[in-house]
Amino acid sequence: MCTGKCSKFIGICLYPLALLSIICNIFLFFPDFQTIYSKEEAEGLYRLTDEIKYMGGVVGGGILVLIPAIHIHSTGRQGCCSNRCGMFLSIIFAAVGVAGALYSGIIAVVGLIRGPVCMLENDTWSRPFLNSTESYLGNSETWETCEEPENIVVFNIALFSALLVAACLELLLCGFQVLNGLFGCICGTCNHKEKGPTKCTSLTNIICCL
Repeated sequence: MCTGKCSKFIGICLYPLALLSIICNIFLFFPDFQTIYSKEEAEGLYRLTDEIKYMGGVVGGGILVLIPAIHIHSTGRQGCCSNRCGMFLSIIFAAVGVAGALYSGIIAVVGLIRGPVCMLENDTWSRPFLNSTESYLGNSETWETCEEPENIVVFNIALFSALLVAACLELLLCGFQVLNGLFGCICGTCNHKEKGPTKCTSLTNIICCL
C-alpha cells in the first residue's frame, strides 16, 4: 500500500474513534443517564468524578485527533496535499494526535483506578475506592458500596474503558502516520493520477500548494 492510500485509511479510521471519545466523555457527565447529578454539581455539590471535568475525551481523544484526521485524510486524496509537503505536515498533525490520544488515555486510566463518585450508606458523597488497598475493578462485590447513582460503577468502567481503547487505537494510528508521513516525504504519495494544478480550498491546502 502506498503512503497516500495509507494516509487515507488512517484518516478514515480516526474519525469514528474521535467521535466515540467525544460521545463517551459527554455521557460521563450524566451518571445513570440522568441530568440531575450534573445540575447538582453545577450548584457546588460533589457529584461528578474529577477526571470527567478534564475533558480528556472531548479535547484529547476528540478535537486533538479529529483535526489531524482531516489533514491526514486529505493527503490520501488527489489534491494539493497529496504531495511531499502535505505528507510532511501530516507528521506534525499526527504528533498532535499522539499528544491528544495520550492525554485522553491517561485521564481514562486515572478515572478507572480512582473509581466513581457516589452516595454511600450514610448519605454522604465521596470516592469510596480512592484509598482502597485492593482494586475494586476485579471485585464486583465491593460495587454495592455505591448506592446512588444506580450502577454507577459499571457506568464509569464501561465509558472510561471505551475511552482508553479508543485512545490506544488513536495512538497507534497517529504513531504509524508519523512513520508513513516520513516515508511519504522521501518517496512521495504514489499518486500518479493527479494532472495539473488543483484548487486550494483550505488553509492547509494553501500551505501544501506553495
